[in-house]
Amino acid sequence: MMEEQSQEDMSGGGQTERDEEVKKEILTAPDAEEEEEEEEEDEEALPHSEILDIFEEGLARLVQDPLLCDLPIQVTLEEVNSQIALEYGQAMTVRVLKADGEIMPIVVVQNASVLDLKKAIRRFMELKQQREGGVKHISWRYVWRTYNLVFQGEKLEDDKMRLKDYGIRNRDEVTFMKRLRKK
Repeated sequence: MMEEQSQEDMSGGGQTERDEEVKKEILTAPDAEEEEEEEEEDEEALPHSEILDIFEEGLARLVQDPLLCDLPIQVTLEEVNSQIALEYGQAMTVRVLKADGEIMPIVVVQNASVLDLKKAIRRFMELKQQREGGVKHISWRYVWRTYNLVFQGEKLEDDKMRLKDYGIRNRDEVTFMKRLRKK
């Protein structure tokens, strides 16, 4: 009987032992999916503040590029896209002169309307306030009732009209002027 068992072990019986050993290795070895989950957990282990720091460092290096050097450190994707559009000639800068002498460089697409310019001014001011603090809310309805945008003595009153129809080109200056009261 012993001889029969040893012969089985040497012939077919040995293969089953090897199969069992292979099964044990397979069962004890971590799955590729488990390894991926562990890697994801490691990635998630970074706190949000550290991820933000890493992102801001990378962004700061990116903004040092000559094309993007005019942008602030806390740049938004919208500002980066605008700067790239300027470089490719798809956008233009309209310099808006405020009553206090400050000039706001407003970037709009080439075929922008007066309404697009007003929206861009609003966005510019919102970003400026976020970065510097200051007034929390501006009533833009009041602003547009009280002030006009003027280019070479002509009021930009029709919101649907294109800037190029008024003759406004890249780097032209538009004045932010108080409306005169009608009596």
